[in-house]
Amino acid sequence: MAIFAHEENPLNDQEWENIKSVVIEVARKRLVGRRVVDLHGPLGPGIQTIVHDHFSGTTIGRVGLMGEEESDPVRSIRRESGIIPLIYKDFILHWRDIETARQSGTPLDTSAAAGAAAFCADAEDDLIFNGYQEMGYEGLMVVDGRQILTRRDWTESGNAFKDVVDASQTLVEAGFYGPYAMVVSPRLYTQMHQVHPGTGVLEIEHVRQLITDGVYQSPLIKDGLGMIVSTGAQNFDLAVAQDLTVAYLGAEHMNHPFRVFESVYLRIKRHGSICTLEPPAEGKSKRAK
Repeated sequence: MAIFAHEENPLNDQEWENIKSVVIEVARKRLVGRRVVDLHGPLGPGIQTIVHDHFSGTTIGRVGLMGEEESDPVRSIRRESGIIPLIYKDFILHWRDIETARQSGTPLDTSAAAGAAAFCADAEDDLIFNGYQEMGYEGLMVVDGRQILTRRDWTESGNAFKDVVDASQTLVEAGFYGPYAMVVSPRLYTQMHQVHPGTGVLEIEHVRQLITDGVYQSPLIKDGLGMIVSTGAQNFDLAVAQDLTVAYLGAEHMNHPFRVFESVYLRIKRHGSICTLEPPAEGKSKRAK
């Protein structure tokens, strides 16, 4: 589209492809939220709103001869129109650097583009996990109606596994079955790398046997927190209008600003499919009563 590849774009076809490739590669390696959240789309860069249903109905399907029995239908209990926000970060290529690369026959340095892509990836993960309160966007870690488990002290080997068992059981009892995925803060992730008592195996390996859709860490999860989720588009998805790409903004002072951007919206449809792991409040018991 012309808006992305402006006719005054100073880069030749190969340089432009290199910039776009590095943006995609950096995002692919850095994004964590997309490893646990299904994608819906792409819908198209001009799409600005999307229907967001919140569902109820968690019992399994019925078995019958005539199909006349009530089946506790999955139904929308609240429908809203969500505005799909932009996530973006600009970077600048200096005209002298472009000319130097061409005159010397060396590849154009794409570090600035890589940095912008990394910052956009972090912003997407922050939106997925923590929402954006100023604009009313929900996040997996903070949405109302989620399950909440007060975790144990993970510096003591075995406690992380016990909490994973408890969180899985909490989800099962609420009608949200596996597969499950887990995302925790970096410190909690590190604390799972100790030998599980009496096994000679790292605790995280036992956790992975229960959490079959992956165990991940993210610096965008606040320290000491984590979550276990029942994965699948029936529970939540990330609506993508425009996936991560690059646009040229037009020359300024002989230099060339570009924008890495995307437009995405997290739809949490069944809030109870999320169980957050939270530390005990000061002065209170380490376990929820």
